[in-house]
Amino acid sequence: MTFRATSRHPSLILDDVRGAQKMLSGVARVTALEGSRHLTELVGAPVHLKCENLQRTGSFKLRGAYVRISGLTPVERAAGVVAASAGNHAQGVALASSLLGVRSTVFMPVGAPLPKVAATQEYGAEVRLHGQVVDETLAAAQRYAEETGAVFIHPFDHPDIIAGQGTVGLEILEQCPEVRTVVVGLGGGGLVAGIAVAVKALRPDIRIVGVQAEGAASYPPSLAAGHPVSLGDPVTMADGIKVGRPGDVPFAVIQELVDEVRTVTEDELSSALLLCLERAKLVVEPAGASPVAALLSDPKAFRGPVVAVLSGGNVDPLLMQRVLRHGMSAAGRYLSLRLRLTDRPGALAALLAALTVADANVLDISHVRTDPRLGLTEVEVDLHLETKGPRHCEEVEEALRAAGYRVIG
Repeated sequence: MTFRATSRHPSLILDDVRGAQKMLSGVARVTALEGSRHLTELVGAPVHLKCENLQRTGSFKLRGAYVRISGLTPVERAAGVVAASAGNHAQGVALASSLLGVRSTVFMPVGAPLPKVAATQEYGAEVRLHGQVVDETLAAAQRYAEETGAVFIHPFDHPDIIAGQGTVGLEILEQCPEVRTVVVGLGGGGLVAGIAVAVKALRPDIRIVGVQAEGAASYPPSLAAGHPVSLGDPVTMADGIKVGRPGDVPFAVIQELVDEVRTVTEDELSSALLLCLERAKLVVEPAGASPVAALLSDPKAFRGPVVAVLSGGNVDPLLMQRVLRHGMSAAGRYLSLRLRLTDRPGALAALLAALTVADANVLDISHVRTDPRLGLTEVEVDLHLETKGPRHCEEVEEALRAAGYRVIG
């Protein structure tokens, strides 16, 4: 699904991003730009991956956080900073504060993944767990700021944050001067807005495409209304772009400079994460894989050369396991079947032999003998198989039927 932006004057200029780039010299890595042969063949033009998943702290967030905290006055620095985040922003603020000698407190949801909590603490922040959802955590952080005088560091709704994120755009132009389309994941809007400010100032011909998860797409209705609109309950596995309302500052920039906003499904996000892992050998979180998901969903819609920004790689191992399984299922590489067999010795062994001939890998198998729908000598078998793709799934089912098995579901 595609939406077009309308016009509004942006609030940042190229000099802001260039100033941020000087500030970040020696702090943020100039991340690699890697070619993707698979995506290049799919799109029919060169596709490059901007690997912000390999940035310090595992995402682009360090850039904006460092620029924002660098701009504080001595009095503000002495008061410390506070932030709220489930992951990437938390780690960016923690490391930036440590590098600048500023005390930081980070509020995280009670259910935040333990690796992200531990990483935030190791970067030097005091972590406080509060609330079940990010909105509750955010409110707690804002109350803390009011009570203590600590400066609240917003994850995307501030010009300094956007300027810092915009340095990704300057690097893209330096690394791939022939680029014609830049595709970026879109949540609150800080990264897309910053890249758009940098890229459009120097190369207005380049197309900027933002990508949102379908269940957390606040920008399409906001662009249609001409102002930020809040979603009731955003739902997506991509927590890095799971934002219920666009930021006021990035919205103004995106309305002016971003050419298109697309949405992708959870299946497409899963498939994209799997592709990044298998084909590019890159660990990418669902939000970071959203530009790849857009390329997979409509590959001929993008004029090349294309740069897809992999915004982060901080994925919880348990979520990675679920997403990979979901991605394999979406790619037709899982097959679930239910069969009825005669309950006699050797029946299961014969079934497994038939599956071996069909070259299907059995992941899980279970028997049901007590269902009233079954005959006295029948047993029902649930199979979960790993296959090589949709065509192989069909071949497995055909082989089972040819061997005399009745597939009932």
